[in-house]
Amino acid sequence: MIKYVYLISLLLLSCSPKEENEVWVNLFNGKDLRDWTVKIHHHDVGENFGNTFRVVDNMIQVRYDQYGDFNDQFAHLYYNKPFSRFHLKLEYQFTGELQQGAPDYTILNSGIMFHSQDPRTMLKEQNWPISVEMQLLAGLDDGKSRPTGNMCSPGTNIVYKGEVYPGHCLNSTSKTYGKNEWVQAELIVWGDSLITQIINGDTVLQYSKPTMGGGVVNGYDSTLWKPGTPLTAGFIALQSEGQPINFRNVKLRELE
Repeated sequence: MIKYVYLISLLLLSCSPKEENEVWVNLFNGKDLRDWTVKIHHHDVGENFGNTFRVVDNMIQVRYDQYGDFNDQFAHLYYNKPFSRFHLKLEYQFTGELQQGAPDYTILNSGIMFHSQDPRTMLKEQNWPISVEMQLLAGLDDGKSRPTGNMCSPGTNIVYKGEVYPGHCLNSTSKTYGKNEWVQAELIVWGDSLITQIINGDTVLQYSKPTMGGGVVNGYDSTLWKPGTPLTAGFIALQSEGQPINFRNVKLRELE
């Protein structure tokens, strides 16, 4: 009987799909941005205007001390390899003060873009990549809730609770975390199927079926615009919106 149960257990294990590759890859080497590409609004791809993205003390820092007026120079730092099914994990910390001229809504605001178009396909005056964003926020010390790990959809649509979500951003159920506090963000993406967003170990938002569509993005190459196209894969990028922020321990494992 024991032998029979053992054989049945082996059979069940052999039939179960392997969900995760246990090997975590460090996307950021802690030393430089060799494996990353910058794209900043008003600038050509690859131009790291004002040394916006820099590496200090094993962190990717977003800074504006060489800017002057912010001038809508929204920026993104892209890892050079696209992914489809993956589990991303990183830590972030808001710091400093909002840069002069940056919109009020960008205070203590940044994000992680995924399923993004290749930055090399973005025009000089394109403001945002066509992508899905895991929005990162910190509390404003006004006593009000300000969740992080939200969803925003530049040039995309998503399905939430069985229906296409009509808004641009969708709040998560996370707690409010303060400025200067290190927070762990995780993103689990199954192609154009289920997307799960996790903050400090808690699942705070789930949605599915990202497709090209919606608004917000301007200045893009019109030949790339195909509303309704499922977003099954794309690039991952760290965002710059005018608020200084640090990123560290950027890791990923691909899902099978």
